[in-house]
Amino acid sequence: MKIQDVPVSTEERYQLVSITEEIKAAVREAGVEEGICVISSTHTTAAVTVNEDYDRDVPRDLAAACRAFLQALDVGFEHAEGNSDSHFLTSLFGQSQTLLVRDGQPDLGRWQGIFLAEFDGPRRRTVRVAVS
Repeated sequence: MKIQDVPVSTEERYQLVSITEEIKAAVREAGVEEGICVISSTHTTAAVTVNEDYDRDVPRDLAAACRAFLQALDVGFEHAEGNSDSHFLTSLFGQSQTLLVRDGQPDLGRWQGIFLAEFDGPRRRTVRVAVS
């Protein structure tokens, strides 16, 4: 198994950043033709998700939907750091994604890409990629 860290910088509180090319590079560097790729966030306030990576409006729309969703919930979070919304969204999205590797690449659909979902930015993040 080959494990690699991918640094990601975010600029907004809620932001989805495409890391598709970085993950493809990690899979290539691992030299695995057929196998599994696990992509995980090492943070409690940032998730990993797969979604459309063709239209740049999609990640912005998802971030806007997260803000609207939390406002509609009208929850009074008590966490002293003031980022319970970030922990909540990370739990909903999930800390990791597992993808098949086929022909030396992550097995993504035509429009799919891999994103770090930032919920407590701006920050410098680390995404860990394991390929076997």
